[in-house]
Amino acid sequence: MPNFCAALHCSRMSSHSVLAFFRFPRDPERCKKWVENCCRSDLRDKTPEHLNKYHRLCARHFEPDLILKTSPFRTVLKDTAIPTIFDHPTRKRAKNEQAEDEATKAKVSKVEEKEEAPKDAAESANGQETDNGPQVSDEERENKEYLRSLFDVVVMMGRQNIPLHGHSEKEPRSKSFTPSNFQALLEYRINAGDEVLRRKFETAAVNLEYCSSTQLQQMLEVSEKCILEDLLAEVKEARFFSLVMDNLVEIAGENHLPLFIRFVDQVNSLREEFLGFLRFEGDVEAIAQSLSTEISEKYGLSMEQCRGQAYFCTGVYAFKVKAVAIRLSEQYPLAVLTPSSAHSLNICLANSMNFTSVQLVMSTLKKIDAFFSKSPLLQNQLENAISIYYQGNEEKAAALKEVCHTNWTEQHDAFELAVDLLESLLLCMDSVHDNEEFKWSDDVAHNAFVISEALSDFEFVMALVVLKNTLSFSRAFGKNLQGQTSEVFFAASSLTAVLHSVNEVLENIEVYHEFWFEEAVNLAAALEIPIKIPRLFFRKQRPDAGEEIQPEAYYKIHLTFPVVSHVIKELSDLFSENHLKALQSLSLVPAIMGQLKFNTEETSAEIYKEDLPNPDTLPTELNCWKIKWKHGTKNVTLPSTIFETLQLSDVKFFPNVCALLKVLSCLPVLSLADDRCSTARRRLMAYLQDTPAKHRNKSLAMFNISCGYDLDLMVETYLKMYPDKEPTETPA
Repeated sequence: MPNFCAALHCSRMSSHSVLAFFRFPRDPERCKKWVENCCRSDLRDKTPEHLNKYHRLCARHFEPDLILKTSPFRTVLKDTAIPTIFDHPTRKRAKNEQAEDEATKAKVSKVEEKEEAPKDAAESANGQETDNGPQVSDEERENKEYLRSLFDVVVMMGRQNIPLHGHSEKEPRSKSFTPSNFQALLEYRINAGDEVLRRKFETAAVNLEYCSSTQLQQMLEVSEKCILEDLLAEVKEARFFSLVMDNLVEIAGENHLPLFIRFVDQVNSLREEFLGFLRFEGDVEAIAQSLSTEISEKYGLSMEQCRGQAYFCTGVYAFKVKAVAIRLSEQYPLAVLTPSSAHSLNICLANSMNFTSVQLVMSTLKKIDAFFSKSPLLQNQLENAISIYYQGNEEKAAALKEVCHTNWTEQHDAFELAVDLLESLLLCMDSVHDNEEFKWSDDVAHNAFVISEALSDFEFVMALVVLKNTLSFSRAFGKNLQGQTSEVFFAASSLTAVLHSVNEVLENIEVYHEFWFEEAVNLAAALEIPIKIPRLFFRKQRPDAGEEIQPEAYYKIHLTFPVVSHVIKELSDLFSENHLKALQSLSLVPAIMGQLKFNTEETSAEIYKEDLPNPDTLPTELNCWKIKWKHGTKNVTLPSTIFETLQLSDVKFFPNVCALLKVLSCLPVLSLADDRCSTARRRLMAYLQDTPAKHRNKSLAMFNISCGYDLDLMVETYLKMYPDKEPTETPA
């Protein structure tokens, strides 16, 4: 379970900062100072033992000389360490309030002195000043408490994934007797004793909403801005970053592109955080321009500092998303396009194909995955089908049963597994659809029928066989890309061999297609599937088209040749010259240098020369770096990852190497060092699965995906952005 920093307004958690969290001390005096400095009044009554057991502070709140590294993987504090680095808005507000109180006391003192004078006019004027001062302060304070209550409800709805509107949101307001969820929660809060809300709404007009739609939208925008504030500050401090675009999602009836950002934080940990949703509307040029503008204007970052980008998209929009990524690469050459480490290469290649037959395979695999995830009983039904089909091969049956308990539809060998499981899957689906024992609901039986219809189509079988054979050349290559740093480095050098093999298939497409078509025909014959051309082709065919095309020729022209050609082009696009040079620079990792017998090239780092603090000294520094690991580390295990290398205490003496490793670490092709680093992606997937499209909200999603928030900061930001707005304005 991750630890959270106990400091007020600090949203750091242990999943983002490995070995950089420290327990509260057991010493009562030191513990008291820790609590006072981190401005947590709610912790003052806790015992030192309780604080030591349940609360932590992150390393950012301590002076660097108080933190000691006893090893590359262990960080401790000095015994007398006291946290002193804080930037609390509440402290600033406390100072301002203290200054206001002192000013008020000074005014009161002056009034008391003047009251002793015989001039009644001055006495009256001073008395009026004394009365009005505190009244204004009380009104402002109550307004802040009112806004804080509103933001508290908004945050709670986001954290608990409660939609803003109820089930009757589409009904006309005059016919709807059910209030919105937001209004209902405000009423509940008033009934629970929130006097500030009660006083505000008692003076409001009858039958008006508690909060106007305009103000609610403003609050959502402010909330999103405040949540991202700390994250963007860390990204700016890191300087370089990469963007990862995920599959399109529907929000409020429009398509949006989820954006993730990768960067190396101040403790040299690689992080991937959710940045927000980009509206996906218009042509490729408009979307690329919109993305660049949003990165600069909304997030305050510069695409000039972007060093990598990746995308993962399925369906009809995959080609368009790829075109946007390519356009950005043309505008910003150092923002190299790479595969995403979150998805296997072969699945990415297949999803990027805009061919009907291939999309049939990919959509069916998705349905299969969703179907068996509904109930363990369905999984048992598939295992029974495997046992029946593989009666004479228990070893194969056991291996396939084990695979079925994994996300096999997303693996590198998904298409090989699908071919092996095809007969068992069809047998299972037919059994569930027949439902002779009435074990399954109508919905489950119908889904089984839909999948069965797809599996028993020769177009599906042929496309599956072509994908299996074509992508077999890139299977090992893609698997290595998701492996250790050394495997990624050596995989880059094997790309030429992969492309050579696929090009050979293209040059001899007649021979390869003949073998693949025969394999598909034999598989279809075993399942009693008729060999035919897709019905859609005949619907598009002109009446005067001439001689009828045969299935073997049709699938060669419309499937095999396009698939092989697409794989060659996609691999070439994903592994550009700059991308390959970047991967060659991974030879700076000491363990890889050792595997290469310290015979490394220095020219590959030239593309990042402008990113280095002292580029003129790079050759000399690289030579010293090589000598350090070649002669000075006998009987020492060499660091095998970028993270381990950056944790070394003496890496600071190699500023160019350190900067270069941080840039390389951002590349989306490199796997995250820890599953905890992908928390934001998992939380987004959970939010999208649990929330119907009509109830999704971009700002509320930020609360559900992010971990930290600050109500006081939201109130202060709202008052700064909308200083003239009345908190109880008439609803739109």
